[in-house]
Amino acid sequence: MTFTKTRTAVFFFISLLIFGSAMAQESPKRELRAAWIATVNNIDWPSQPGLSAAEQKEEYVQLLDTLAAAGMNAIVMQIRPTADTFYPSSYEPWSAYLTGKQATPPKPFYNPLAFMIDEAKKRNLEFHAWFNPYRASNSPDFVPSAEHPLVKHPDWFVQYGGKWYYDPGIPEAQEFVLQSIIEVVKHYDLDAVHFDDYFYPYKIAGEEFPDRGSFAQYGKRFGNIGEWRRHNVDYFVEALSKRIKAEKPFVKFGISPFGVWRNDDVDPRGSATKAGQTNYDDLYADVLKWLKEGWIDYVTPQIYWHIGFELAEYKTLVKWWAENSYNRHVYIGQGIYRVGQKGWEDHQEVVNQIQYNRNFPIVKGSMFFSAKTIVQDKENVKSQLEKVYPQPSLPPIMPWINQSTPSAPDHITAKGSPETGIILNWRASLKEDASYFVIYRCENKGALDLNNPAQIIAKVPKSPYVLQNWKDTTIQQRSTYHYGITAVDRLHNESMLSPIITVDTKGKRKQVNGE
Repeated sequence: MTFTKTRTAVFFFISLLIFGSAMAQESPKRELRAAWIATVNNIDWPSQPGLSAAEQKEEYVQLLDTLAAAGMNAIVMQIRPTADTFYPSSYEPWSAYLTGKQATPPKPFYNPLAFMIDEAKKRNLEFHAWFNPYRASNSPDFVPSAEHPLVKHPDWFVQYGGKWYYDPGIPEAQEFVLQSIIEVVKHYDLDAVHFDDYFYPYKIAGEEFPDRGSFAQYGKRFGNIGEWRRHNVDYFVEALSKRIKAEKPFVKFGISPFGVWRNDDVDPRGSATKAGQTNYDDLYADVLKWLKEGWIDYVTPQIYWHIGFELAEYKTLVKWWAENSYNRHVYIGQGIYRVGQKGWEDHQEVVNQIQYNRNFPIVKGSMFFSAKTIVQDKENVKSQLEKVYPQPSLPPIMPWINQSTPSAPDHITAKGSPETGIILNWRASLKEDASYFVIYRCENKGALDLNNPAQIIAKVPKSPYVLQNWKDTTIQQRSTYHYGITAVDRLHNESMLSPIITVDTKGKRKQVNGE
C-alpha cells in the first residue's frame, strides 16, 4: 500500500470513528430511561415503614416529579419484595415495609398500587411492576404474620443464609407464586412485569441450598441437581410469560439478571470475564434460553461495574449482551449508586457508559439503581444525566407485540396570547388505543421533524374526552411557531403527524396543511 493510500485509509478510519462517536452521543428520540424504586428495607420508598397514607403519597409524588425532571420515562416499582405486598392480595399479606407491621393495611386505607400506577400515568412514566418471585424474608430475625404463606404452607419453604425462600422445585409453591403475580396482571393497568436477579439465591461459601428433599421427590429424571434447578426456573419463566400474554398481550415481561451469564473459561459462548458467580452456574438462570425462546421481551443485565474493571469490564459486557440478545430489547442496568466510589471517581462515568451503550442499536436504554441516588443527587449525578438526556424521549417499540398505529389527531385549533399562553385544542378518537399525545414545535416553516426529539415540547396524557388540549406557556413575543401533534398508543407506536398549525404571537393564527 502506498503512503497516499495509507493516509487516505487512516483518514477514512478516523472519520468513521468521529462520526460513530457523534452518532452515539446523540440523544435519541426513542430510549428507555428508567429508575428502580426499591421498597425492600425502605431503600427508596417509603422513607420508613409506618408513615400515614398522606405521607406515603406525598413522598411518592415528589419522587416521581424528581425522576421525570431527570429525564426518566419509566419506573420499575418493587411491589412484592419478600412474599408480601404493596396492594391488597388474595395470596400474601401487606408488607411491613409499608405499614410497619406485616399483614396490616395502610391507615387510612387506600390501595398504594392503584395510586402509584395512576400517578405514573399522569407523568407518562411506564410502570414496570417489580416482583421478587422466591424470596420470603430478608433478615434472620424475620417473624411472619399468621397470614403469611410460610405459616400456612411451611413445607413450601427452605431457609438459607438465615433467610426464607420458596423452594423453586416444589410444584405447588411454583403454582402459588405464578397465581399471585397473575392476580396483579389481571387487576391492574401494568405496562410490564419485571424480575431482578433473585432466582436461586447467590451461593454462600460452605452452605448448600437445602433442596435435596424436593430434588429426590421431583428431580429423578434429571442428570444432576443443577440441571433440575435450571429446569425449575425455565418452567417458571415460560409459564409466567404465557400467562401474562394470555391475560393481556400488551403487558411486557422483562428480567434483570446478574451481569454475567457465564465466563468464557467455562463456556466459549460466555463473556471474557472472571465473575465469581454467574447466572447459569450459580443462580440457575439460563437467561440466553429465555431470550432465544422469546419468553421475555427485554433483558436488563446488571452491569454495575465501571469501565475498565478488570474482572467484569463494562464495555466488554455491554457488547456481549448486545451480541446475545436474540433481537429482544437490551436495557443496561447501571449501578449509579456507586458514583464517587472506587472506579467511579470520574465525574463522566455515567455519561461515558450511556454514550457507549448507544453504539449498539439493540441496546435500547438504561435502568438505574436506584432512584434514591437521583433524588439525593449523589455526586451531582443529575448533571451527568442532563448531558445525555437533553431532550425527552419515547420508550422504544416492540414490533413483535404490536406495531399498529393510532389515527393522527385532527381539528387542530389554537387560541391565546403570549401573556396567557397558547392553548392547542384537537380531537382524538376514543375508540382507538391512544394513550398520550406528543406535541412538536419549531420556529422555521416546513422544518417540523418527527425524528428530532429537540422539537418535542410536551407529552400529554390522553383525557377521557374527545376534545384534548394543552397550553404552551414558553412562547415569546414577536415569534412564529409551527405545531404538530401525534397520537401514541401504550406500546409507543406513533401516528402520522397531524395537520400543522402555525401561530404567531401577534394573535394571527392559521392552519397549514401538508407542510
